[in-house]
Amino acid sequence: MRRILVAGNWKLNGNKASIQQLVTSIVAGVSDLTKVSIAVCAPYVYLPLTAELLSSSAVALGAQDVSEQDNGAFTGEVSAPMLLEVGCQYVIVGHSERRSLFGEKDADTARKFVAARKQGLIPILCLGESLTEREAGQTEAVVARQLDAVLALESVQALNDAVIAYEPVWAIGTGKTASPEQAQAVHAFIRERIAAQDAKVAAKVQILYGGSVKSSNAAELFAMQDIDGGLIGGASLDAQDFLKICQAGQNQ
Repeated sequence: MRRILVAGNWKLNGNKASIQQLVTSIVAGVSDLTKVSIAVCAPYVYLPLTAELLSSSAVALGAQDVSEQDNGAFTGEVSAPMLLEVGCQYVIVGHSERRSLFGEKDADTARKFVAARKQGLIPILCLGESLTEREAGQTEAVVARQLDAVLALESVQALNDAVIAYEPVWAIGTGKTASPEQAQAVHAFIRERIAAQDAKVAAKVQILYGGSVKSSNAAELFAMQDIDGGLIGGASLDAQDFLKICQAGQNQ
């Protein structure tokens, strides 16, 4: 059995006061959630504060992006060694917003994945198609291309130390959600593609769903055979909603 992972992605949100309130409430509510793994991915500048607030809990800390470089003249970048030093365990790579808004290419994401793993961070590799691509029947081709870019640099065994998140771009922040069956179909495709290279890796790797997961749909999504949790956006900014999603994971 793969353990459910619920990871909150706060994106460009929060300040010291709101984060302190949010994390304090999350920590207070997770003590009985022993069957689910939980992480929160904070903006860079609030990682030390969030790490301090999480120190008495089992909730892991993650970052939302990472440089492919470890150090050097790369103004504005934040490296994997820096993230490790402030207490990160996870880092999101290839989020659809990085791809669509900031022009990140598959090869860029792949290099970030390598940089994160090299330093011992667990990359959460995001894969997903746009609405135009889905309507054109290109979902599997897009997801395969994004996954294969990583596997071209790393062996499939690298996924033993990683998490995958399927995030249909058309279902992020739109209020739309892929049906559990639609999401399961893509998750199964991803797992089958990995299994073609290594069945043991495929059986082990956690594949999260990342398209507008809410407390109202989490249980149904997490009940699908190949959905191993969620990468949570807006709902992760509300402690009670986030905890309800975590409870849904606990109950699987």
